[in-house]
Amino acid sequence: MCARIARWRMVCWLALALTPGAFADEIVVVTSFPPSFFEPFKSAFEAQSPGSNVSFVQRNTNSAVRFILERTDVPADVFWASAVDAFEVLRSNGLLRADTPIAADAPAAVSGFPVNGPDGHYSGFALAGYGFVYNPEYLAAHNLPVPVNWSDLTLPAYSGHIGISSPSRSGTTHLVIEAILQKYGWDEGWALLSRLGGNLSTITARSFGVASGVAQGRFGIGITVDFLATAPDYVPGTTTFAMPPETLFVPASIAVLTRSENPALAEKFVAFVLSEPGQALLLDPAINRIPVSSRHAEAALARYPGLLGQPGLLGTSPFDAGLSARRYELVNILFDEFIVRNRATLARLWRQVNEQQARGAAASVAPLARAIALLTTPPMAVEGTRDEKLMRGLSDTPTALPTSMDQAALVSRVQSEIAANLQAAEAILTEIEVGQRMQRENRDPR
Repeated sequence: MCARIARWRMVCWLALALTPGAFADEIVVVTSFPPSFFEPFKSAFEAQSPGSNVSFVQRNTNSAVRFILERTDVPADVFWASAVDAFEVLRSNGLLRADTPIAADAPAAVSGFPVNGPDGHYSGFALAGYGFVYNPEYLAAHNLPVPVNWSDLTLPAYSGHIGISSPSRSGTTHLVIEAILQKYGWDEGWALLSRLGGNLSTITARSFGVASGVAQGRFGIGITVDFLATAPDYVPGTTTFAMPPETLFVPASIAVLTRSENPALAEKFVAFVLSEPGQALLLDPAINRIPVSSRHAEAALARYPGLLGQPGLLGTSPFDAGLSARRYELVNILFDEFIVRNRATLARLWRQVNEQQARGAAASVAPLARAIALLTTPPMAVEGTRDEKLMRGLSDTPTALPTSMDQAALVSRVQSEIAANLQAAEAILTEIEVGQRMQRENRDPR
């Protein structure tokens, strides 16, 4: 009998806990962060706010944005993630409340990147430093140096040794790709990404797969952020994180959603994350993030001396989050079509280019330049990115679901243009090799 009563009480408690409004104050936080990150904040906030309850919907960044845009039937009060352009997507759709609390002693910008969103729609709470995670033993075994700058990753020596996640699956990677496009310009930026694509060993499904692949020795170098570069389950010494002098420091942000049914508690939670105790939590080794609070950031930044004095990947130009938001889906689509789907082809063609350049045959200079021009042609002309109607009509649609007719036509056109350029480049490279083989045969005294 006692056992039955105990089970009945447990069932009633669970039913109460899962019933909306069961707590005096309740909010739902949509986040891309793992439980190991948000659970300490949940516990500390609920301890100082008796009767409150914070629950979480955990998705990767792109899926989280889609969830907020489309699942209006599900409660959601706060958005908490790393990718600032994801916040801009939500802001442009009128889904973020203004006047979000901010950290009292946070700087206005770090390395040219604004810490807080415009008009108070979202607030930076932690800084992420972008760089390289590498496996020292792997590099030593392959006689490879540690890369110093972003452009080093395009060098022929790193062919087949680099891992990255797709920007369509990782807001973290999307920021790196967008920063490269803004820093170098549309045409030169895609040229760099094509060369990088030729050096890729793999493209992981999620952000954390990059450091994991490095730790396992599947490839030697990965593009990632500081807090994803290490994990307790990695064998010690298998991952080392390095920030290039032109590193990009980007604020991870937090915001209150306009559809919040409990905005007072949502703002209170945001204020806690940005408060003295909330910022101090970021220094916990289990969380290991750089606070935006100047007082707390100093200890975390001691690991990377002098970096904040560098100009950063964006140089003196601030990151244009609005531009990034407007072309957010387009950049993801183009990267997937150009780099992800053609990774093996790019690797093969760039190896041929590198071999020809190493030979240095004078007769090959002009045709080789034409092949390189084709390989580095952007998947879409920059003029196409100015079509506001087209930009607004794109969506991050899962592969198994149909896209709009306009998006399907865009993808088809882009695929055709990329295929034509790669086929033309391959034909030129083949012609060069055939010509060189014929010359060798003609010189053969036999």
